Amino acid sequence: MAGHSKWANIKHKKAREDAKRGKIFSKLAKEISVAARIGGGDPEANPRLRQAIEKARSFNMPKDNIERAIRKGTGDGGGAEYEQVVYEGYGPGGVAVLVEVLTDNRNRTVAELRHAFSKNKGNLGENGCVAWLFESRGYVAVAKSAASEDEVMEAAIEAGADDVRDGGDVWEILTEPEQYAAVRQAVEAAGLAVESGELTMFPKNTVRLQGADAERMLRLMEMLEDNDDVQNVYANFDIDAADMERLLGS
Repeated sequence: MAGHSKWANIKHKKAREDAKRGKIFSKLAKEISVAARIGGGDPEANPRLRQAIEKARSFNMPKDNIERAIRKGTGDGGGAEYEQVVYEGYGPGGVAVLVEVLTDNRNRTVAELRHAFSKNKGNLGENGCVAWLFESRGYVAVAKSAASEDEVMEAAIEAGADDVRDGGDVWEILTEPEQYAAVRQAVEAAGLAVESGELTMFPKNTVRLQGADAERMLRLMEMLEDNDDVQNVYANFDIDAADMERLLGS
């Protein structure tokens, strides 16, 4: 899972840079609005909204922006209606790719996604073609500089986490989706700084990539992540961490 963990860390750092420029705020606002529309505007009674707000706060999204997005979702703020869509496809080397989208124009979005895949030797597939290769998991990352492995293990496992593992710069905590909130709260209550946390999709197995396929795969991931309609991208590639650093120039 070296490739997956390395990409997750790079994605988080890139998102922080985007937040400084306000670029990521539109994506965060979309998720907050949709969560509020589906489950109501009270984060205490709406776990999806609570998670969306936590993520927005982690990127220092202004309180006014968060509240405006909630009002928009509950019908008080006007604006576009966003539709949730999950697209599936294959990247170079047969890598499975899931793309979660919030869009107000399906035709525009699918055309842009198809272009990104085809440009990098991949293709969009039918619904269900790769979803079975992923499973929903809770994910919490704690900076190694903030805690020892034993400290993280003690807080996380006692709260119901499945595993704690080395993720490079961070300790990665994995949970069942139902345990995510409790584990994150326990980690924070123990005084451990959470670098990032979310409900995510983890691949059940991985495809090893090298050379041109590795380069194309990373370019595809960057193109998808940069799309304004794309909320999340999951893929089952495994690229050596050193190769990824070299290819991304990080």
